[in-house]
Amino acid sequence: MQSSAARPSRPLEVIGRHPSALLLAAQLVVVLAYPALEGSAAGRAVVGVVQMVVVLSAVWAVRRTATLRWVVLFLGAPAVVLAVLEAVQPDVEWIVLASAAFHVPFYFFVSYAMIRYLFHDDRVTADEIFATGAAFTVVAWAFAYLYAAAQVLWPGSFVGFNSPDGSAPLTWFELLFLSFTTLTSVGLSDVYPVVSQARSFVMVEQVAGVFYVALVVARLVGLSARRA
Repeated sequence: MQSSAARPSRPLEVIGRHPSALLLAAQLVVVLAYPALEGSAAGRAVVGVVQMVVVLSAVWAVRRTATLRWVVLFLGAPAVVLAVLEAVQPDVEWIVLASAAFHVPFYFFVSYAMIRYLFHDDRVTADEIFATGAAFTVVAWAFAYLYAAAQVLWPGSFVGFNSPDGSAPLTWFELLFLSFTTLTSVGLSDVYPVVSQARSFVMVEQVAGVFYVALVVARLVGLSARRA
């Protein structure tokens, strides 16, 4: 008979030990599923709420602090409500601005909390490896919401394949695509800024992407090599 120590771990136990892996997987699933749900308000709402719940759960598991409780109360809860409103009425400008006003600081705080989690000791665990990718995607989400607010405040900030003259606002998924391509510095996006304010935000994200690789990823690689 197989002993309890030799039995394979249950899925919930694995998730409990690797909350950052759950967050990273959820972010990637949203990226893959969003195109199929983009035409459905209910689908967008469900994706937005589920993603926020997963983000809150993961960051709570790795950084359970008093500050996080206040962030969840004053930023996370309103962001969930506004995610639903924005899914139902994506073209209402005040909803887009209000959603960005809560989502941007919330996602930046989550990325800060994840990076603090990565730097809290000199030992590299499996969950910290997943947290490296999860924190990166969270930063991309924050800038996507920042771009959404920018094109409301400065119409025509971005142009793309579906709006070559900038007359129509780009969809949130197009802005997320721009954010990922900017943060990774691959430059593959057909969406780009044409207004000075939008370009300044893009330049800040480019710097953030370079520093993330130089500081966070390089430290993780260095610690892993030293342990080996």
